[in-house]
Amino acid sequence: MRAIVCGGGTGGHIYPALAIINKIKEKEPNSEFLYIGTHNRMEKDIIPKYDIDYVGIEMYGLKRKLSISNVKTLYCYMNAFKKCKKVIKNFNPDVVIGVGGYITDPVISTAKKLGYKTFIHEQNSIPGLSNRHLEKFADKIAISFESSKKYFKNPEKIVYTGNPCGENALQAKKIDKKELGLTPNKKLVLIVMGSLGSSKVNDIITTMLPMFNERDYEILFVTGKNYYEKITNKLKVPKNVKIVPYIDNMTRVMKTTDLMVSRAGASTMSEIMSLEVPTIFIPSPYVTDNHQYKNANDLVKTGAALLIEEENLKGDILVRTIDELFRDKRKYNKLKENLKDIGVKGSSEKIYKMLKELVEEK
Repeated sequence: MRAIVCGGGTGGHIYPALAIINKIKEKEPNSEFLYIGTHNRMEKDIIPKYDIDYVGIEMYGLKRKLSISNVKTLYCYMNAFKKCKKVIKNFNPDVVIGVGGYITDPVISTAKKLGYKTFIHEQNSIPGLSNRHLEKFADKIAISFESSKKYFKNPEKIVYTGNPCGENALQAKKIDKKELGLTPNKKLVLIVMGSLGSSKVNDIITTMLPMFNERDYEILFVTGKNYYEKITNKLKVPKNVKIVPYIDNMTRVMKTTDLMVSRAGASTMSEIMSLEVPTIFIPSPYVTDNHQYKNANDLVKTGAALLIEEENLKGDILVRTIDELFRDKRKYNKLKENLKDIGVKGSSEKIYKMLKELVEEK
Protein backbone atom coordinates (compact mmCIF):
# COMPACT_ATOMS: atom_id res chain seq x y z
CA MET A 1 0.00 0.00 0.00
CA ARG A 2 1.16 3.52 -0.81
CA ALA A 3 -0.26 5.97 1.69
CA ILE A 4 0.04 9.65 2.41
CA VAL A 5 -0.65 10.42 6.07
CA CYS A 6 -1.31 13.93 7.32
CA GLY A 7 -1.99 15.50 10.68
CA GLY A 8 -0.25 17.14 13.57
CA GLY A 9 0.07 19.88 16.08
CA THR A 10 -0.14 17.61 19.11
CA GLY A 11 0.68 14.04 20.06
CA GLY A 12 -3.06 13.40 20.08
CA HIS A 13 -2.97 13.51 16.29
CA ILE A 14 0.54 12.19 15.65
CA TYR A 15 0.44 8.97 17.66
CA PRO A 16 -2.80 7.64 16.13
CA ALA A 17 -1.15 8.24 12.76
CA LEU A 18 1.86 6.19 13.80
CA ALA A 19 -0.40 3.42 15.10
CA ILE A 20 -2.16 3.24 11.73
CA ILE A 21 1.16 3.23 9.88
CA ASN A 22 2.48 0.43 12.10
CA LYS A 23 -0.58 -1.73 11.42
CA ILE A 24 -0.27 -1.23 7.66
CA LYS A 25 3.43 -2.16 7.87
CA GLU A 26 2.56 -5.27 9.86
CA LYS A 27 0.03 -6.38 7.24
CA GLU A 28 1.94 -5.18 4.18
CA PRO A 29 5.67 -4.86 4.94
CA ASN A 30 6.49 -3.40 1.53
CA SER A 31 4.17 -0.43 2.01
CA GLU A 32 5.46 3.09 1.33
CA PHE A 33 4.50 6.19 3.27
CA LEU A 34 4.78 9.95 2.98
CA TYR A 35 3.82 12.11 5.94
CA ILE A 36 2.65 15.68 5.39
CA GLY A 37 2.74 17.92 8.45
CA THR A 38 3.43 21.49 9.42
CA HIS A 39 6.85 23.09 9.11
CA ASN A 40 7.20 24.11 12.76
CA ARG A 41 5.23 21.83 15.10
CA MET A 42 6.16 18.65 16.91
CA GLU A 43 5.42 16.21 14.07
CA LYS A 44 8.41 17.60 12.15
CA ASP A 45 10.69 16.21 14.88
CA ILE A 46 8.83 13.01 15.76
CA ILE A 47 7.92 11.51 12.38
CA PRO A 48 11.42 11.43 10.78
CA LYS A 49 12.67 9.45 13.80
CA TYR A 50 10.56 6.57 12.54
CA ASP A 51 12.24 6.64 9.09
CA ILE A 52 9.12 8.00 7.44
CA ASP A 53 9.56 10.49 4.60
CA TYR A 54 8.32 13.88 5.72
CA VAL A 55 7.12 17.03 3.96
CA GLY A 56 6.61 20.14 6.07
CA ILE A 57 4.21 22.83 4.87
CA GLU A 58 4.02 26.32 6.33
CA MET A 59 0.59 26.67 7.90
CA TYR A 60 -0.93 28.32 10.94
CA GLY A 61 -4.27 28.10 12.70
CA LEU A 62 -6.71 30.96 12.26
CA LYS A 63 -7.16 33.21 15.29
CA ARG A 64 -10.75 33.20 16.54
CA LYS A 65 -10.58 36.97 17.08
CA LEU A 66 -9.75 39.53 14.38
CA SER A 67 -5.99 39.60 13.95
CA ILE A 68 -3.55 40.86 11.34
CA SER A 69 -1.79 37.50 11.59
CA ASN A 70 -4.81 35.90 9.90
CA VAL A 71 -3.76 37.58 6.65
CA LYS A 72 -0.51 35.60 6.68
CA THR A 73 -2.42 32.48 7.72
CA LEU A 74 -4.75 32.74 4.72
CA TYR A 75 -1.81 33.37 2.39
CA CYS A 76 -0.04 30.24 3.68
CA TYR A 77 -3.29 28.30 3.44
CA MET A 78 -3.64 29.08 -0.27
CA ASN A 79 0.00 28.20 -0.91
CA ALA A 80 -0.52 24.93 0.96
CA PHE A 81 -3.08 23.82 -1.64
CA LYS A 82 -0.57 24.38 -4.44
CA LYS A 83 2.16 22.46 -2.64
CA CYS A 84 -0.19 19.63 -1.66
CA LYS A 85 -1.31 19.19 -5.25
CA LYS A 86 2.27 18.79 -6.43
CA VAL A 87 3.33 16.48 -3.57
CA ILE A 88 0.26 14.23 -3.87
CA LYS A 89 0.55 13.84 -7.64
CA ASN A 90 4.26 13.05 -7.40
CA PHE A 91 3.77 10.39 -4.73
CA ASN A 92 0.60 8.98 -6.36
CA PRO A 93 -0.82 7.21 -3.27
CA ASP A 94 -3.42 4.47 -3.04
CA VAL A 95 -5.06 6.32 -0.17
CA VAL A 96 -4.67 9.58 1.75
CA ILE A 97 -5.21 9.44 5.52
CA GLY A 98 -5.99 12.43 7.75
CA VAL A 99 -5.78 12.25 11.55
CA GLY A 100 -6.69 15.81 12.54
CA GLY A 101 -5.19 19.27 12.86
CA TYR A 102 -5.48 22.14 10.40
CA ILE A 103 -2.82 20.68 8.08
CA THR A 104 -5.28 17.94 7.10
CA ASP A 105 -7.62 20.41 5.43
CA PRO A 106 -5.59 21.21 2.29
CA VAL A 107 -4.21 17.66 2.05
CA ILE A 108 -7.49 15.74 2.21
CA SER A 109 -9.54 18.21 0.15
CA THR A 110 -6.85 18.40 -2.55
CA ALA A 111 -6.49 14.61 -2.65
CA LYS A 112 -10.23 14.17 -3.13
CA LYS A 113 -10.33 16.74 -5.92
CA LEU A 114 -7.47 14.88 -7.63
CA GLY A 115 -9.49 11.65 -7.49
CA TYR A 116 -7.65 9.81 -4.70
CA LYS A 117 -9.33 7.76 -1.97
CA THR A 118 -9.52 9.64 1.32
CA PHE A 119 -9.96 8.60 4.95
CA ILE A 120 -10.07 10.59 8.19
CA HIS A 121 -9.90 9.52 11.83
CA GLU A 122 -11.48 11.55 14.63
CA GLN A 123 -10.04 11.01 18.11
CA ASN A 124 -12.38 13.13 20.24
CA SER A 125 -15.99 12.71 21.29
CA ILE A 126 -16.77 16.04 19.59
CA PRO A 127 -15.14 16.25 16.13
CA GLY A 128 -12.63 19.01 15.47
CA LEU A 129 -13.33 21.84 13.02
CA SER A 130 -11.07 20.39 10.34
CA ASN A 131 -12.72 16.97 10.37
CA ARG A 132 -16.22 18.45 10.35
CA HIS A 133 -15.31 20.50 7.29
CA LEU A 134 -13.60 17.54 5.64
CA GLU A 135 -16.60 15.21 5.94
CA LYS A 136 -17.65 16.01 2.37
CA PHE A 137 -14.13 15.22 1.09
CA ALA A 138 -13.68 11.93 2.98
CA ASP A 139 -14.71 8.56 1.57
CA LYS A 140 -14.70 7.00 5.04
CA ILE A 141 -14.58 8.41 8.58
CA ALA A 142 -13.45 6.46 11.65
CA ILE A 143 -14.53 7.67 15.08
CA SER A 144 -13.21 6.92 18.58
CA PHE A 145 -16.43 7.60 20.50
CA GLU A 146 -19.80 6.25 19.39
CA SER A 147 -21.38 9.56 20.46
CA SER A 148 -19.43 11.33 17.67
CA LYS A 149 -21.82 10.03 15.00
CA LYS A 150 -24.40 12.71 15.69
CA TYR A 151 -21.99 15.45 14.61
CA PHE A 152 -21.68 14.13 11.05
CA LYS A 153 -24.28 14.42 8.29
CA ASN A 154 -23.41 11.25 6.35
CA PRO A 155 -23.84 8.21 8.65
CA GLU A 156 -23.03 5.81 5.82
CA LYS A 157 -19.42 7.05 5.90
CA ILE A 158 -18.97 6.55 9.65
CA VAL A 159 -17.43 3.51 11.35
CA TYR A 160 -16.89 3.27 15.12
CA THR A 161 -13.35 1.92 15.38
CA GLY A 162 -12.04 3.41 18.62
CA ASN A 163 -8.60 4.97 18.84
CA PRO A 164 -5.64 2.90 17.57
CA CYS A 165 -3.28 4.41 20.16
CA GLY A 166 -4.64 2.03 22.77
CA GLU A 167 -3.67 -1.05 20.81
CA ASN A 168 -0.29 0.43 20.02
CA ALA A 169 0.30 1.12 23.71
CA LEU A 170 -0.01 -2.57 24.55
CA GLN A 171 2.98 -3.32 22.35
CA ALA A 172 5.27 -0.78 24.04
CA LYS A 173 8.10 -2.11 26.17
CA LYS A 174 7.87 -1.13 29.85
CA ILE A 175 10.57 1.36 30.83
CA ASP A 176 13.03 0.61 33.61
CA LYS A 177 12.37 3.19 36.33
CA LYS A 178 16.11 3.51 36.88
CA GLU A 179 16.38 5.14 33.42
CA LEU A 180 14.38 8.03 34.86
CA GLY A 181 16.18 8.14 38.19
CA LEU A 182 13.19 6.63 39.99
CA THR A 183 13.00 3.98 42.72
CA PRO A 184 11.84 0.59 41.37
CA ASN A 185 9.82 -0.49 44.42
CA LYS A 186 7.93 2.78 45.05
CA LYS A 187 4.53 3.68 43.62
CA LEU A 188 4.71 6.15 40.73
CA VAL A 189 2.38 9.07 40.00
CA LEU A 190 2.79 10.41 36.46
CA ILE A 191 1.65 14.03 35.97
CA VAL A 192 1.50 15.19 32.35
CA MET A 193 -0.69 17.88 30.82
CA GLY A 194 -0.58 16.75 27.21
CA SER A 195 2.31 16.66 24.76
CA LEU A 196 2.66 20.47 24.81
CA GLY A 197 2.07 21.02 28.51
CA SER A 198 -0.17 23.68 30.07
CA SER A 199 1.11 26.97 31.43
CA LYS A 200 -1.73 27.53 33.89
CA VAL A 201 -1.89 23.98 35.27
CA ASN A 202 1.90 23.73 35.40
CA ASP A 203 1.97 26.88 37.55
CA ILE A 204 -0.66 25.45 39.90
CA ILE A 205 1.04 22.05 40.17
CA THR A 206 4.39 23.74 40.75
CA THR A 207 2.96 25.32 43.91
CA MET A 208 1.69 21.89 45.00
CA LEU A 209 4.88 19.90 44.45
CA PRO A 210 6.45 20.76 47.85
CA MET A 211 3.33 19.25 49.48
CA PHE A 212 4.37 15.83 48.15
CA ASN A 213 7.51 15.89 50.26
CA GLU A 214 8.13 12.72 52.32
CA ARG A 215 5.28 10.76 50.72
CA ASP A 216 5.94 7.05 50.23
CA TYR A 217 5.33 7.40 46.47
CA GLU A 218 7.23 9.26 43.74
CA ILE A 219 6.09 11.95 41.32
CA LEU A 220 7.22 12.17 37.70
CA PHE A 221 6.16 15.59 36.41
CA VAL A 222 6.36 16.07 32.62
CA THR A 223 6.17 19.83 32.03
CA GLY A 224 6.32 20.14 28.24
CA LYS A 225 9.45 21.51 26.58
CA ASN A 226 8.34 25.15 26.68
CA TYR A 227 7.89 25.25 30.45
CA TYR A 228 10.70 23.10 31.83
CA GLU A 229 13.32 25.79 32.44
CA LYS A 230 10.82 28.24 33.89
CA ILE A 231 9.66 25.66 36.44
CA THR A 232 13.00 24.15 37.41
CA ASN A 233 14.67 27.56 37.77
CA LYS A 234 12.30 28.70 40.49
CA LEU A 235 11.47 25.48 42.33
CA LYS A 236 13.23 23.58 45.07
CA VAL A 237 12.29 20.02 44.13
CA PRO A 238 11.46 17.47 46.86
CA LYS A 239 13.52 14.27 46.77
CA ASN A 240 10.56 12.15 45.69
CA VAL A 241 9.74 14.42 42.72
CA LYS A 242 11.41 14.12 39.30
CA ILE A 243 10.80 16.80 36.67
CA VAL A 244 11.42 16.27 32.93
CA PRO A 245 10.50 18.38 29.88
CA TYR A 246 9.22 15.60 27.62
CA ILE A 247 9.22 11.82 27.23
CA ASP A 248 9.01 10.25 23.79
CA ASN A 249 6.84 7.12 23.75
CA MET A 250 5.05 7.95 27.00
CA THR A 251 3.34 4.56 27.01
CA ARG A 252 6.60 2.95 28.17
CA VAL A 253 6.30 5.02 31.36
CA MET A 254 2.54 4.51 31.64
CA LYS A 255 3.16 0.76 31.82
CA THR A 256 4.98 1.23 35.11
CA THR A 257 2.69 4.00 36.43
CA ASP A 258 0.37 3.39 39.40
CA LEU A 259 -1.65 6.58 39.02
CA MET A 260 -1.78 9.24 36.31
CA VAL A 261 -2.81 12.90 36.42
CA SER A 262 -3.60 14.00 32.91
CA ARG A 263 -5.51 16.16 30.47
CA ALA A 264 -8.29 14.27 28.68
CA GLY A 265 -7.01 14.18 25.12
CA ALA A 266 -8.58 11.28 23.27
CA SER A 267 -5.37 9.47 22.36
CA THR A 268 -4.06 9.58 25.93
CA MET A 269 -7.43 8.31 27.10
CA SER A 270 -7.29 5.35 24.74
CA GLU A 271 -3.84 4.45 26.10
CA ILE A 272 -5.09 4.80 29.67
CA MET A 273 -8.00 2.47 28.93
CA SER A 274 -5.85 -0.12 27.19
CA LEU A 275 -3.16 -0.11 29.89
CA GLU A 276 -5.75 0.17 32.69
CA VAL A 277 -4.00 3.06 34.43
CA PRO A 278 -6.14 4.68 37.17
CA THR A 279 -6.31 8.38 36.31
CA ILE A 280 -7.31 11.75 37.70
CA PHE A 281 -8.33 13.87 34.72
CA ILE A 282 -7.91 17.65 34.63
CA PRO A 283 -9.62 18.43 31.29
CA SER A 284 -8.53 21.47 29.33
CA PRO A 285 -11.36 24.03 29.28
CA TYR A 286 -9.75 25.82 26.32
CA VAL A 287 -10.59 23.29 23.59
CA THR A 288 -13.40 23.32 21.05
CA ASP A 289 -16.83 22.57 22.57
CA ASN A 290 -15.17 21.65 25.88
CA HIS A 291 -14.62 18.20 24.35
CA GLN A 292 -11.98 17.10 26.87
CA TYR A 293 -14.47 17.38 29.73
CA LYS A 294 -16.93 15.29 27.73
CA ASN A 295 -14.21 12.77 26.86
CA ALA A 296 -13.27 12.35 30.53
CA ASN A 297 -16.85 12.32 31.76
CA ASP A 298 -17.52 9.18 29.71
CA LEU A 299 -15.06 7.37 31.98
CA VAL A 300 -16.10 9.11 35.19
CA LYS A 301 -19.75 8.10 34.69
CA THR A 302 -18.73 4.44 34.54
CA GLY A 303 -16.52 4.67 37.62
CA ALA A 304 -13.32 4.25 35.60
CA ALA A 305 -11.65 7.60 36.41
CA LEU A 306 -11.73 10.67 38.65
CA LEU A 307 -12.03 14.28 37.49
CA ILE A 308 -10.95 17.63 38.89
CA GLU A 309 -11.95 20.64 36.81
CA GLU A 310 -9.15 23.16 36.31
CA GLU A 311 -11.09 25.91 38.12
CA ASN A 312 -11.22 23.65 41.21
CA LEU A 313 -7.50 22.82 41.18
CA LYS A 314 -6.67 24.79 44.32
CA GLY A 315 -4.91 24.31 47.62
CA ASP A 316 -3.94 20.72 48.31
CA ILE A 317 -6.87 19.10 46.48
CA LEU A 318 -4.64 17.10 44.13
CA VAL A 319 -2.39 15.89 46.95
CA ARG A 320 -5.40 14.87 49.05
CA THR A 321 -7.05 13.06 46.14
CA ILE A 322 -3.88 11.06 45.39
CA ASP A 323 -3.32 10.23 49.06
CA GLU A 324 -6.91 9.09 49.54
CA LEU A 325 -6.84 6.91 46.44
CA PHE A 326 -3.65 5.13 47.51
CA ARG A 327 -5.08 4.61 51.02
CA ASP A 328 -8.41 3.27 49.75
CA LYS A 329 -7.35 0.08 47.96
CA ARG A 330 -10.93 -0.92 47.22
CA LYS A 331 -11.62 2.35 45.38
CA TYR A 332 -8.29 2.16 43.55
CA ASN A 333 -8.88 -1.44 42.42
CA LYS A 334 -12.42 -0.57 41.32
CA LEU A 335 -11.02 2.03 38.93
CA LYS A 336 -8.74 -0.60 37.38
CA GLU A 337 -11.57 -3.14 37.08
CA ASN A 338 -13.90 -0.64 35.41
CA LEU A 339 -11.21 0.32 32.89
CA LYS A 340 -11.18 -3.26 31.61
CA ASP A 341 -14.74 -2.96 30.31
CA ILE A 342 -14.27 0.24 28.32
CA GLY A 343 -12.98 0.94 24.83
CA VAL A 344 -12.80 -0.85 21.51
CA LYS A 345 -10.52 -3.82 21.00
CA GLY A 346 -8.50 -4.10 17.80
CA SER A 347 -8.96 -0.50 16.62
CA SER A 348 -6.02 -0.42 14.23
CA GLU A 349 -7.14 -3.73 12.71
CA LYS A 350 -10.57 -2.25 12.01
CA ILE A 351 -8.98 0.82 10.46
CA TYR A 352 -6.66 -1.27 8.29
CA LYS A 353 -9.64 -3.23 6.93
CA MET A 354 -11.40 0.02 6.05
CA LEU A 355 -8.32 1.30 4.23
CA LYS A 356 -7.86 -2.00 2.39
CA GLU A 357 -11.47 -1.89 1.19
CA LEU A 358 -11.02 1.68 -0.02
CA VAL A 359 -7.86 0.78 -1.95
CA GLU A 360 -9.49 -2.24 -3.55
CA GLU A 361 -12.42 -0.09 -4.73
CA LYS A 362 -10.07 1.81 -7.07
